[in-house]
Amino acid sequence: LASVARRAGAPLRSRCFAAAAAGPLRKTPLWETHVALGGKMVPFGGWDMPVQYPDGIIKSHLHCRESAGLFDVSHMLGVVVRGADRVAFMEKLCCADIQALPEGMGGLTVLTNEAGGVIDDCIITNAGDHLYMVINAGHEDKDLPHMQKYLDEFVAAGGDASFETLADNGILALQGPKAADVLQRLVSEDVAQMKFMSAATMTVGGIPDCFVTRSGYTGEDGFEIAVPKGSGDTHGVVSMWETLMAQPEVGPVGLGARDSLRLEAGLCLYGNDMDDTTSPVEGSLLWVIAKRRRAEPGSFVGSERILTELANKSATRKRAGFVIKGAPAREGTAVLSMDGEEVGVVTSGSFSPCLKSGIGMCYVKTGLNKVGTELQVMVRNKKQTITVTKMPFVEQKYYRGP
Repeated sequence: LASVARRAGAPLRSRCFAAAAAGPLRKTPLWETHVALGGKMVPFGGWDMPVQYPDGIIKSHLHCRESAGLFDVSHMLGVVVRGADRVAFMEKLCCADIQALPEGMGGLTVLTNEAGGVIDDCIITNAGDHLYMVINAGHEDKDLPHMQKYLDEFVAAGGDASFETLADNGILALQGPKAADVLQRLVSEDVAQMKFMSAATMTVGGIPDCFVTRSGYTGEDGFEIAVPKGSGDTHGVVSMWETLMAQPEVGPVGLGARDSLRLEAGLCLYGNDMDDTTSPVEGSLLWVIAKRRRAEPGSFVGSERILTELANKSATRKRAGFVIKGAPAREGTAVLSMDGEEVGVVTSGSFSPCLKSGIGMCYVKTGLNKVGTELQVMVRNKKQTITVTKMPFVEQKYYRGP
């Protein structure tokens, strides 16, 4: 099944620390702050971002798991969707049940293309008089034209919708078991009433109009804070970073630990674990296909392939988690059956600081993704056994409410 392996592997490009396109790297408002902290800067999605700080990746990773880590995610882009028919418009682009989202709640979904592949993964929040979504770094050139194409068709057919980007905002992620304690000191609202995926506009540390969501990319409890630029000489996100870093529980976290944290939590990295060719069914993301939408063929872009794979169980490859003894298997490594036949590819692989062992994700022929299945990979010119396992690798600790 080399064809399955190539289909699974070749398009899933590694973008962990690579620029999205040639040209000068973009900088977030916190670039000088990262450099001053001793951050090691690397290209990521067209941005110059810190991969680690002087304490190193493992210490940053464990600090986030034990206390509170602070991430600059200002390279991601906020988008506001408005209009009386905004829900109908966005439901054309994704397989979520946005109608069912109460005000102040969000959900993870995927934007899909005509072939049923994933253009991007994003959280869409019902913010009352508009929808708020955040798209991945370097995705403006693909997400926004895709949205505009379908918006033009939607409006031409009489629909009332529009969207705008919030390019001037900065975004921070505060993650970890002590994140709520830290944020509570800086807001008047009772954060204990905010459950996972809830959102509200509030003043944080004296900065008004921050949009705070109880979400993140680590598997820990935490918050993502969209911060307006403000009218002063210093961008609001810089002031917010300084306020949060002044809290004794908080330490900075770069892209390296962000990647190991999300992998332990079983969360996909776009470009590695899913891409334009990957369907949500292949990606073992059935939960993002809302129950109502499963009964609405043709209601969203790419639904023909996605709903067919779902109904007929016809996907030929599936994403799976695995553990390995010894050195971790890195992305791009071929996955072999115990007979030596190529049956898939590793899409993410790393050392788990919490488990103190190698973990990863792969795409393999359907049927080989069953928990307990033993397969092989070549690591350092030596065959190593990997064992398919359930994800997440480390327990997710999302806050479900008081």
